[in-house]
Amino acid sequence: MESLQRTHNRGSISTGYDIENSLKVERTNTEYLHRNVSTAGNAKVWCASMWIKRTELDGSQQFWQFLSSMTSNGSGGYSGWPTRIGFWYSTDGLWVDSRHGTGNARLTSLVFQRDTSAWYHIVVMQDTTQSTDTNRTKIYINGTLLLPADLDYDQYPAQNADTAMHVLNSRVAVGAQADGGYPWSGYIADVHLLDGQTGKTPSDFAEYDEDSGIWKPKAYTGAYGTNGFHLKFEDSSNMGLDSSGNGNNLTSNNIAAADQATDTPTNNFSTLNPLIEQGLIPARYTVSEGGTKQISTADGYGCSVGTIGVSKGKWYFEAQFNSDGSGKHFGVIDEASFTTGTAFVDGISPGQQAYGVSIFKNGGINIDGSYVPSYSFSSFTTETLGCAMDLDNNKLYFSRSGTYGNSGDPTSGATGTGAIPLSTAGGGTWFISTGCYTGHAQTNQGGYTSYTISSAASDANGYGTFEYAPPSGYYALCTKNLEEFG
Repeated sequence: MESLQRTHNRGSISTGYDIENSLKVERTNTEYLHRNVSTAGNAKVWCASMWIKRTELDGSQQFWQFLSSMTSNGSGGYSGWPTRIGFWYSTDGLWVDSRHGTGNARLTSLVFQRDTSAWYHIVVMQDTTQSTDTNRTKIYINGTLLLPADLDYDQYPAQNADTAMHVLNSRVAVGAQADGGYPWSGYIADVHLLDGQTGKTPSDFAEYDEDSGIWKPKAYTGAYGTNGFHLKFEDSSNMGLDSSGNGNNLTSNNIAAADQATDTPTNNFSTLNPLIEQGLIPARYTVSEGGTKQISTADGYGCSVGTIGVSKGKWYFEAQFNSDGSGKHFGVIDEASFTTGTAFVDGISPGQQAYGVSIFKNGGINIDGSYVPSYSFSSFTTETLGCAMDLDNNKLYFSRSGTYGNSGDPTSGATGTGAIPLSTAGGGTWFISTGCYTGHAQTNQGGYTSYTISSAASDANGYGTFEYAPPSGYYALCTKNLEEFG
């Protein structure tokens, strides 16, 4: 499975086919799209293609489901034959359960799917007319077919069995599971469902980049069949809009216009990395809302860290603290502090690390482990905080409601008017970092945020959605900008 790791879509590639939007799904909010099938399609042959980016890893999660012979479970959900695609408990293996009586194929111990910085292309093809059982369900990740040797609990539907896919009165759901079990959190983009279309391969939806070898999206040009659809998530007022031409629109369940994101396989944004918390410090917080929100689960500082580090260029991001809890902090941290520093394991704030800077809710600023009152703000509550990081000159600037502290001027370059110095003694790669002692903190790294944005300002390249415009020469932390400036 080395090839699967190598072809992860973490970067921006010139594809000729840009995916503009994705749908952010949060499992605790029971967010999903659904459609009841009113016209029977081909229940034996179907293909599902989608790009996903994970943001939470614990427990079983599924991002695609079909239910047929539906009956109400009395709790607002449905029960019936399931066809479902997701991730399986602690193994985090891709789980495909397509049954009419029996049938389950599950990827087990390959943990590359725990990479929350990458987009994955998932294609599942089913054709129960095939005489060879292993040909009846085919699973591809980033263009690579999973072989029987890669699968555990390796079972297949009976020949010519009807699956739940297009049986009359079946129900299709994208996002958290429609019957209330195994909900999922993450981003999903460029979703295709093909009904009864044979001879399809993953190369109908994506291809290898000839220079980098990365698996990248391309436009699908084939037919969709009776119940097929294409979800581009391009209309924030109608996130279930079918762009295939079939008019098979899906209905939203707890999906809002704000759940439209610009974090996509062709422009990947930084989010908070749940693996940092899981691997390096005691369990003090969880990450939610598309990897933008940190929620304290136990008293004690916990540093959340972004998924994209940078060592040059000028970058801008924002955060917002609510009135709940205490010890809120927002800033940046050098990789040396959380790859080798024992202090980080103990869970203190970014500015209390050997190489880090953070502003606290009370207005205080810590730099490389020391409190520096000359840079401090007065205390604040729910204002939007901005951070402009100039790695070409090793300077940092904090703003509050659009005004930079210490009369700072992020465009002053090497002069560093009002700037906070960034240490050059660490590893040299810097990440956004935030957290709280109790309560929660919210970040906005440009691709999505859970708090309300009123002005929708972007950088000079048109990327990111911020409350305040990034200073001239500063950019959102996304792969299209990294390709140019990182």
